[in-house]
Amino acid sequence: QVQLVESGGGSVQAGGSLRLSCAASGYTFSTYCAGWFRQAPGKEREGVATIYTGGGNTYYADSVKGRFTISLDNAKNTLYLQMNSLKPEDTAMYTCAADSRYSGYWCRLPPRFRYNYWGQGTQVTVSS
Repeated sequence: QVQLVESGGGSVQAGGSLRLSCAASGYTFSTYCAGWFRQAPGKEREGVATIYTGGGNTYYADSVKGRFTISLDNAKNTLYLQMNSLKPEDTAMYTCAADSRYSGYWCRLPPRFRYNYWGQGTQVTVSS
């Protein structure tokens, strides 16, 4: 079965950086949409960054543009989220997601479908 396992979360001061990783098994990041989502306490889950893995097109939430970068290492079958200039409002549970049906323009944010594979999440806490 498909497993997505995130790592790289932690606690950091404002202005710092973290890199999240999402390693996949039973699934190959090569054709469809994949991305990172986050949910803070009391808030709805939001899409942070997504990628069309078949073409490399990337999409970002306005709140993270210029600070976060989503990337893919096909050889390692791992999705990354580089987060720089972190702010306290970035504090949330970050979850990796992948899909096996949608691709191309469907990968843009906000998502227009529910991704069918999800990881367990990794906590990111940014202190001021």
